[in-house]
Amino acid sequence: MEGVRRQNDPATTELVLSALNSMFDISTTRTAVMYMHPPGIIFAMLFLLALACAFLAGLGMSRAKSRLWIHIIGFAAVASLTVYVILEIEYPRLGVIRVDAADKVLVDLRETMK
Repeated sequence: MEGVRRQNDPATTELVLSALNSMFDISTTRTAVMYMHPPGIIFAMLFLLALACAFLAGLGMSRAKSRLWIHIIGFAAVASLTVYVILEIEYPRLGVIRVDAADKVLVDLRETMK
């Protein structure tokens, strides 16, 4: 251990502490954002909006002489898909859309630090 010397360089200390502080801040921010979601009333209003749109579309189509099934199925599919995608984006670790690859990078980095 003769070649290793302990240096108390203030510039180096400042750079390392600044980088560590930034790392802790971004980690805390990431953790806080992961647990932050809109209130339940937002999801209830989204559901009620989809229901009201379906009601109004059905009311408009009820006056027609013949029903176009492609419009009925298309509207139901688009409304359902929109609500599904919004929920998937809000909870990315629970549904089909996954962000496990980004978490794996952090886990691998942690393993290399041990």
